Amino acid sequence: MPYVAVSAISHPGLLRERNEDSLVVGPWTLCATVTENPQTLVFPLGTPLVVAVADGLGGHPGGDVASALVARRIASLGPALTSEVAVRDALNACNRAVYQAAGGDEGGDLEAMGTTIAGVVVQPDSLLVFNVGDSQVYAAHGDGLRQVSVDDSPPHPAGRSTSLVTQCLGGSPTYRAVDPHVTAVPLSPGERYLICSDGLTDPVPTDVLDEVLREHDDGRAAFELWKAAIEAGGPDNITVAVVRVGEE
Repeated sequence: MPYVAVSAISHPGLLRERNEDSLVVGPWTLCATVTENPQTLVFPLGTPLVVAVADGLGGHPGGDVASALVARRIASLGPALTSEVAVRDALNACNRAVYQAAGGDEGGDLEAMGTTIAGVVVQPDSLLVFNVGDSQVYAAHGDGLRQVSVDDSPPHPAGRSTSLVTQCLGGSPTYRAVDPHVTAVPLSPGERYLICSDGLTDPVPTDVLDEVLREHDDGRAAFELWKAAIEAGGPDNITVAVVRVGEE
């Protein structure tokens, strides 16, 4: 019977006081939590299964609140995310919910809180890839690692990373609409996908990500990716999910 295996880890890194990332794996969420050992969950391939990482905006109040709100809402909507339109509608609803939770037009202590999000919805014969912001989704094929999400961020200056995003969920004192990136791609058994916050991709080069995924499977791959980010200085929150479609 075809199945989906998801191995994930979430950690604040070495320089941040708290973890503002949140993770969705099917009906399960991990919000602003610290793990140092990957957890692996296995689901039958059938009902739409959402796996996503939400990265609360640093430098804004309530990043952990925003990412947790979005993670829980996306988890609750997961089985209904059967089309590109449904995913876009869900992300737009999340954007509105973050704005309202931040105080809406009245503002408040959480004014301008926000989060990015990136993830996949695994269906029996296709995969919906989505994101708003600069958290990323990669496809790991035999011919190398390929980014399938679309960064909402300006080009990085040479030799430096940037935390600027051109759109996110919430993140502004006034309501701003978003234009989510959603793409449908074919799905084949044996394929793997990496979903992560920029706490992994900013300090760790793509060729290192590719090498780790070639050498390791599932939980060990998630652990080694986290370890690579820590060894690179762990400058930001690190959340990693490795998704694999298999056949028993």
